[in-house]
Amino acid sequence: MPERPLERRQTLTALLLPLADRQLVLPNVAVAELIEYRSGTAVPGAPSWHLGNIAWRRRELPLVCFEAACGSAPAQGERSHIIVLNAIGGGPLAFYAMLVQGIPRSVKVDSQLSYVDVPLARFELAAVQLAEVVAKVPDLDGLERLLQQAWQHPGEPTSRS
Repeated sequence: MPERPLERRQTLTALLLPLADRQLVLPNVAVAELIEYRSGTAVPGAPSWHLGNIAWRRRELPLVCFEAACGSAPAQGERSHIIVLNAIGGGPLAFYAMLVQGIPRSVKVDSQLSYVDVPLARFELAAVQLAEVVAKVPDLDGLERLLQQAWQHPGEPTSRS
């Protein structure tokens, strides 16, 4: 009898990140820490998506508003928190911070994701259905390139301010 490969669904623990106008989903290993909201130290001439820099574990990190990087208005509410993300693209930034509107929720994602055909903004790669929620998959590489440019040349216009 011929051997059949085992059919197994690959699962991944992910986090649903609540933003002002959408939910993002990313692997939990992308997130280094969730911290209380704190205002960033202003950077003169920074684009609207760069909310300043915050201190974290003896490092200075840029704080980004994902919605503003995608072209929407920056949003900060009473449930705001900050997630510290592990940078994946190399370069001088090992971490950066992103504003979220609440506590991220852990979800199990398997290899049978249901993609949803909805309009995507800049820095969104796809939309997926996770139970009752449509979540966007962020383009972290693109976002990091934008951050690296702003971080290395503060106050200078970026290609996507």
